[in-house]
Amino acid sequence: MEIKNNYIYFTIILIIFSIIFPTNGDYFSKTKIANLPILKKTTLHFYLHDILSGKNPSAILAARPNITLGQKSATPFGSVYAIDDPITIGPEANSTVIGNAQGLYLSSSKDTFSLVMYVDFGFTYGKFNGSSISIFSRNPVSEGSDREVGVVGGRGKFKLAKGFAKVQTYYLDIKSGDAILEYNVDVYHY
Repeated sequence: MEIKNNYIYFTIILIIFSIIFPTNGDYFSKTKIANLPILKKTTLHFYLHDILSGKNPSAILAARPNITLGQKSATPFGSVYAIDDPITIGPEANSTVIGNAQGLYLSSSKDTFSLVMYVDFGFTYGKFNGSSISIFSRNPVSEGSDREVGVVGGRGKFKLAKGFAKVQTYYLDIKSGDAILEYNVDVYHY
């Protein structure tokens, strides 16, 4: 009998607390004004070495389309590449490595050479060691030497990053697909 009474008391207390302290069943909380620090602008300049050839490529074909269109490009339409490209201070192969660009790019146009990039540029050297910027953008390679891609995020010293990068092809081997790209990046972050 005592257990039954305890159960009844527990149930009554639970109902009272549920009425007094309602739970929040929403998937969000109240919107508050963020106290963000001052917005900063950082300009970065580096080179990305995208190597498809040789015994130790930094970019590999991860998926290819299941069609044959007679394309002779090193990056035919529909191809997806996984990359772990070194980022260096200068364009030379022996230049100081300051990080790696890791992610994917997709050959996204049937008519022109255009890529869609999903890449995290992680820095492992210098002032921004441990930080990265994320570029998720269309890169219209065939539209000229000075292209813009969007910076959509970051981590470390580049938290809440946004901005853009101007990309120029410094070197391109049409046959192998090997390329060295120059990046001039304006990053706005907190």
